[in-house]
Amino acid sequence: MSSAKENFYWIDGSLYPDRDVPESLNDPNEKIDFIARLCSAWDFGILPRPQTLKQILKPEWKKAVDETRLLTSCAYHLLRELHDLKSLPYIGQTFPEIVNDPWLCNV
Repeated sequence: MSSAKENFYWIDGSLYPDRDVPESLNDPNEKIDFIARLCSAWDFGILPRPQTLKQILKPEWKKAVDETRLLTSCAYHLLRELHDLKSLPYIGQTFPEIVNDPWLCNV
């Protein structure tokens, strides 16, 4: 399998309803755009494919994850944690169903 086809395999085309799916994500701005799209979908319950997650957890994605700064996204904060990046303030919505859950301390 060629490198371009391997890249295309893990890039989730459903994250690009507004444009053609890129064949690779080598440019830092393209990586940041991909992370923003991925996290936005993930926050709405559309989980990343295993091969996509495996790819973005590689060390070469750490800088792009750090530079995305999607502070309102729960998924983004999880990606930061998975990359061992410094914690940033979460400024997104607080969900009363979670905050008021008496069993939360057991999770």
